Amino acid sequence: MNIQRIAAFSQGSEGGNPAGVVLLENAVSEDEMARVASDVGYSETAFAVAQDDGGKNWRVRYFSPESEVPFCGHATIALGAALGEQNGEGTYTLVLNDATISVDAAATPDGMFATLSSPPTKSRTMTEGEVGDILALFDLTTEDLDPRLLPAYIHGGANHIVLTLKDRARLAAMTYDLDEGRVVMRKHDLVTVMLVYIEENQSFVVRNAFASGGVLEDPATGAAAAAFAGYLRDSQWPHGGSFTIRQGEDMGCPSLIKVSLDNTKGASVRVSGGTREIK
Repeated sequence: MNIQRIAAFSQGSEGGNPAGVVLLENAVSEDEMARVASDVGYSETAFAVAQDDGGKNWRVRYFSPESEVPFCGHATIALGAALGEQNGEGTYTLVLNDATISVDAAATPDGMFATLSSPPTKSRTMTEGEVGDILALFDLTTEDLDPRLLPAYIHGGANHIVLTLKDRARLAAMTYDLDEGRVVMRKHDLVTVMLVYIEENQSFVVRNAFASGGVLEDPATGAAAAAFAGYLRDSQWPHGGSFTIRQGEDMGCPSLIKVSLDNTKGASVRVSGGTREIK
């Protein structure tokens, strides 16, 4: 099994979120995928099985070291880069467990650049119990929250909760207990909890806790970026059709996520980023 290691949403030769990518001619068992993902040790590994001889259609599943997830943005960007290197630039159709999406691959002087079109998005207000559990997990209070974007349960292929913080320093100080986080995230059927600081209307700094997958923090989370885009749209935020997310800075792994969207409620959004091969 050829396991490629690719960082997605990197900035040149730095940063990005490492993902495993496995391109297969034939499907393998769930147990085998789970074992490989655990051995690789990254937050996610994408397993893609070719569905045609032309290499344009793929069945894709994503595994963290501890569980299968329905959709992973950074692993999709890494997969796009791997497909672009193997089969050339263009658009690839990806059939996931619960949706069909696409990823575009393009070569640049700095390496492969990929853009995914996400599953449909949706969002809702959080219940009192959800808010209480998440605030307690991160030792936050309602006074820490930025009222411009209220806490929300968001989805763009996977479930996330987003909290917007008033203070950049409070974001930098994010900490929580991994075991407690695993319990809370599984209780509320979450992949990550997204903490956000608003720099400008089209610029955000983000940290994503990923205890549900056995990882304290993700340096770049494309699935949450897609869900967040849907929430901005639902909230009638002045996004101007695109925005950027900086993530990973506080863990020494700076990453850059670019998102474009229209105002069609629930529609797919496009999430883009550079990649680099991990030697």
